[in-house]
Amino acid sequence: MSKFKRKTGKSQPAISTASLPDIVFMLLFFFMVTTVMREVTLLVQNRKPFATEVVKLERRSLVSYIYVGPPIKSLQAQFGTEPRIQLNDQFATLSDIGPYITDERERRNEAERPLMTVSIKADKTVKMGLITDLKFELRRAQALKINYSTVKGKPFGDN
Repeated sequence: MSKFKRKTGKSQPAISTASLPDIVFMLLFFFMVTTVMREVTLLVQNRKPFATEVVKLERRSLVSYIYVGPPIKSLQAQFGTEPRIQLNDQFATLSDIGPYITDERERRNEAERPLMTVSIKADKTVKMGLITDLKFELRRAQALKINYSTVKGKPFGDN
């Protein structure tokens, strides 16, 4: 006579999956909140020049982007190979810079308008004459905080 009996025929209890939908929805919500969708479809080539002194922008929500460069390969037959200016999702001319800046300024909260920065994302092959003309139009539109988008890397003369 043994005092202890062997337990036979009992298996492990099943794992509860009741909280699984909660976990899936939490993950889905997390990725929906943290993912940033691309706002602009690039119509111009944008190979950024290299720079040694690079500072990261603090508040990217206050930045308006102007893209400058030759059109992408699929659009070169239609628009040529000369550098073009892109504002949002369309090509623009220098005369479109003023209304674009005014529109961007109007979208901002009134307290944030003085903090608005214009970032020029120019291809490294763009001549400085077009950039100078662009800066002149920005000055006329009272957009005086200008940032040049670059890539931290090799010294300026080595690219």
